[in-house]
Amino acid sequence: MAQHIGQDGRRPANDGPKAAARNRAALIAAAREVFAEHGLEAPLSAIARRAGVGQGVLYRHFPDRSTAVAAVLEENVRQIEQAADDQDATFDTVLGVLTWHLAQSAAFIGLLHTDRTGNRPGIRAHALALSERVERALRTHLPHNHRLNTQDNLALSIAMVSAAATGPTHEEREHRALAAWQLLGVEVGPVQAFGTRATDP
Repeated sequence: MAQHIGQDGRRPANDGPKAAARNRAALIAAAREVFAEHGLEAPLSAIARRAGVGQGVLYRHFPDRSTAVAAVLEENVRQIEQAADDQDATFDTVLGVLTWHLAQSAAFIGLLHTDRTGNRPGIRAHALALSERVERALRTHLPHNHRLNTQDNLALSIAMVSAAATGPTHEEREHRALAAWQLLGVEVGPVQAFGTRATDP
């Protein structure tokens, strides 16, 4: 069902318990976009506006910046884990999903460089745990003879590629990430969100 956009650019939020999950999903999607465009210090009010909800709804779901960042990071990691759990998954395809998230989300890049979380110990501890989950998901499909299959090569390579994935647009970030993987001699599957099916040309 289509939602009407108000003069202030917001979609009116429905009250009631059934709207809670929808509002939360909209806020996470909006937070991912806003953080990608403006970094982790973007104003929370911009997230509420992008999601089409009021400030009160935002703070009911995310009382502070740390909880909003954590929700975005959790969704990124959850999708990578889902990709790894897919019966048809290979290391290359899971790496493609990871690369998609690197190109789409500045917050996710921050996760892979936990020192960037600065003086936010709550975010830092959560980011470290999520970063370890990303590495575990990738290792489930890492061939024994792969060049990254040593104790530190996988984590170091991810950190190097994520550091290279910079730029004002997701297209530029994707291009730079893929170039970095190529320099490392690592093949990457289709760069796409989990669940996206490549179409025939």
